[in-house]
Amino acid sequence: MNILCIGDIVGRPGREILAKELAAVKQEHSIDFVIANGENAAGGSGILPRQADEIFAAGVDAITLGDHVWDKGEINRYLDEDQRIIRPANFPHGAPGRGWTVVESSKGIKVGVINLLGRTFMRYNINCPFRTLDEILKELSSLAPVIVLDMHAETTSEKVAMGHYADGRLSAVVGTHTHIQTADERILPKGTAYITDLGMSGPYDSVIGQNKEKILKRFLTSLPQKFEVAEADVKLCGAVIHIDEKTGRAGRILRLQQG
Repeated sequence: MNILCIGDIVGRPGREILAKELAAVKQEHSIDFVIANGENAAGGSGILPRQADEIFAAGVDAITLGDHVWDKGEINRYLDEDQRIIRPANFPHGAPGRGWTVVESSKGIKVGVINLLGRTFMRYNINCPFRTLDEILKELSSLAPVIVLDMHAETTSEKVAMGHYADGRLSAVVGTHTHIQTADERILPKGTAYITDLGMSGPYDSVIGQNKEKILKRFLTSLPQKFEVAEADVKLCGAVIHIDEKTGRAGRILRLQQG
């Protein structure tokens, strides 16, 4: 089967490029299942229920989130009600929603999706993502032959470490959060597809999706600036991963930039 993993959708431009390009990408690459990170869908910070609905309507099967999950409080109830959208699993017990899910693909194949948050340079006091993965797999491994992890983390080292830690136990580990697509896509020795960052789905005439003039002013003056989502050079970015649904092992991973 072919799974498309889409990097952080940023604001209205990111949602619009998704609606514009996703159907064609799915047809061109024979996509059976789509996972998208939506934590920046609401003006570049957080996600609202109506934006989650918009992303699902565009053809996404599962939404993952990240450190901005709580920026829009309206999403909390939605996280409890819809199993297709997940937040990082290593938030402490009692947080709204769930950190992993199983969703059926267009071929009827069950796909497990996990969301974890890195700890290095992050603002939350969260549980260890590595140990959390171990606990999840005690249950999830028997529920779905194909399992994909969105590792939402700041540092490349923490993402790479997670790739090696999960190698042979997951079908794919894809990184999000830094908004810059990396060129290290590969199949790890035990059959897990890996890329450090899927890239941003949003405006690239920017600084990681934000108006570049305001970001430059902040760097030059050290004064606070109100961030604004940029508008130009919008791309849909991610990776297409071919996975053997019987073994759960990946055979190919292809970086994608569309738009």
